[in-house]
Amino acid sequence: MKWDDVDQQVCSVARALAIVGERWTLLLVRDAFKGTRRFDDFQRNLGVSRHRLAERLKALVEAGVFTKVPYRERPVRYEYRLTRKGLGLYPVLVSLSHWGDQWLADDAGQPLIYWHSRCGKPTEPVLTCRECGDPLRPEEVSTRHGQVLADYIDHCLKTGIGVPDDAALPLAAAEFNRGYTQSDKGLAATEKEFST
Repeated sequence: MKWDDVDQQVCSVARALAIVGERWTLLLVRDAFKGTRRFDDFQRNLGVSRHRLAERLKALVEAGVFTKVPYRERPVRYEYRLTRKGLGLYPVLVSLSHWGDQWLADDAGQPLIYWHSRCGKPTEPVLTCRECGDPLRPEEVSTRHGQVLADYIDHCLKTGIGVPDDAALPLAAAEFNRGYTQSDKGLAATEKEFST
């Protein structure tokens, strides 16, 4: 599978990475949370080439992470604002920053300290269970297959082909779904030929 097709996997991580997996992308989102909105400001803050910046901003607008809002008419100039979908990346950025502080900080310590304005104290992200409020630890969380993966596993069992392990399952299900979709299209085309 090529990187351009990674969003075809039956996996939410792969689908998300198809949008935010390129290294400049999360830095653009980070800067947008800090109030950067205009092309020239993004370019100056990040030092990214204008061509690459234009590509990244266009992709983020197409993905619905940013929206373009005109701020000048002659010539028309736009600024880039986070959408609700873009604002949804905030916990990802804070968690990624916290991971960097824990594992990659140098002797000078963490570059930023997050403060919670409601209580006025420094804070760090804690992933908790929605139901009981306990912190989530990897050894205490398991997953269940959603409907798409369950259907694919059911197909594997019915046809006698082996069920891939959990790591290989997203790609195998994507390939199955892609083949199934193409055969559906072929069948639809054949039916159309016979009906005309």
